[in-house]
Amino acid sequence: MDLYEYQGKELFKRVGIPVSDGRRADTPQEARAAAQELGGAVVVKAQVLTGGRGKAGGVKLAEGADDTEQKAKDILGLDINGHIVRRLWIERASDIAKEYYLSITFDRGAKKPLFMFTTQGGVEIEQVAEENPDALIRLHVDPLEGYQPWIARRLVYGAKVEDPSEQKQIAAIVEKLYRAFVEFDAMLCEINPLIVTPDGEVKALDSKFTVDDSALFRHPDIAEWRDTTAADPIEAFAREKGVTYVKLDGDVGICGNGAGLSMSTVDVVAHVGGRPANFWHHALRRGRARDPRGTRAARHVEVPDRRPPRRHQR
Repeated sequence: MDLYEYQGKELFKRVGIPVSDGRRADTPQEARAAAQELGGAVVVKAQVLTGGRGKAGGVKLAEGADDTEQKAKDILGLDINGHIVRRLWIERASDIAKEYYLSITFDRGAKKPLFMFTTQGGVEIEQVAEENPDALIRLHVDPLEGYQPWIARRLVYGAKVEDPSEQKQIAAIVEKLYRAFVEFDAMLCEINPLIVTPDGEVKALDSKFTVDDSALFRHPDIAEWRDTTAADPIEAFAREKGVTYVKLDGDVGICGNGAGLSMSTVDVVAHVGGRPANFWHHALRRGRARDPRGTRAARHVEVPDRRPPRRHQR
């Protein structure tokens, strides 16, 4: 379950990670009121579950309430990579001296949490990994040992952060980010950028936060944050029916009994030149594999996603 920026920042605040003060707004009038309450310059940010909002015009600096209201009108309803902007985050503007990157994710190959840190923040991490891989510090955490203070020191020194005050603040944020990752059953906690202000304060300017769907029963408050309007309608319908369904861009439908079989079938279809239309399987963990009601529910999901066939060159 992907969270909006303002939701991720709420979780950051719970574990003590410093963030800028802000307010959610769903209308231009609410954005105006938020700007008046915050005072001074603010940033109007589109809340969408996709990247590239800055380049698409979804992040704008505003001076005063009138300007904020106008910027909110410009951004609301904007289409960013197929996601319509319906929510805004009005945040007090921050002066930026440096931009770093910090994240922790679950490395499925190593079966361990993985920290990544670099002083080259504010850009896509894939770009840093490709153009300057030595600048990206990677460090796995043994889940049996848990977090240890040397982890933050290795990240900070490995990235050649020289300022002692920055080192201390970043180390504290690293520890708190690990706490958030474990406490909220996250699959990804990303801060990009992690900024340093001209006064030397280090804080999270953005948040990308993904929570494990399978652990949401332990976090009913977070589960209530799910925005069903932002999801693909068929995927949302599948979730209601207890069926796992991911829409793809092909035209060969996949129906499997279990994730392993479905994934293998997707691979086989692609191997022989086909284009899978979906990743779809019965929810074995919910006991539906041998339940005929599960099959009927799955058919209800499959039927709305019928697409015209294409001719394949053999």
